Amino acid sequence: MRQILEHFNDVPIELFPDKTVILSEGVKSGRLYALADGCLEVLRGETLIATMDEPGSIVGEMSALLDAPHTATVRTVGETSLHVVTDGVAFLATKPELSWLIARLLARRLNAASTYLADLRRQFSGYGNHLELVGEVLESLMHEQPRLASALGSDRDDYQE
Repeated sequence: MRQILEHFNDVPIELFPDKTVILSEGVKSGRLYALADGCLEVLRGETLIATMDEPGSIVGEMSALLDAPHTATVRTVGETSLHVVTDGVAFLATKPELSWLIARLLARRLNAASTYLADLRRQFSGYGNHLELVGEVLESLMHEQPRLASALGSDRDDYQE
């Protein structure tokens, strides 16, 4: 993460109070944030999926790279200092080394997710219920089928495409 943070040396730092939403799920802001000091929590719907407190942690990168709305809500935990980039796409276009570091970070996340899904698939194969969909999700990750989520749907009441 420190390598990522080095690419933000010339980017202004802003201080955010506790519980400030910096990215909203389903909204396309174009912004990137790199954590300078403090803590962030990442939520999908109302579910906490990650807490980030390591300087150089970056959020907003998936939205910028995919030119799509944010896939999660990110808010501060306590007073938090962030490097703020208002045009993430333009920023990444001028920093190929940073883009490479982010690609490696995303590849590690994908590897962890697919390993977890493969383990779930093995544990729940033959159950004949919605858990067998894990296999289809895993297949989609390996073959880049972004429309699978809408085809499978969700049992969640708050599901939004």
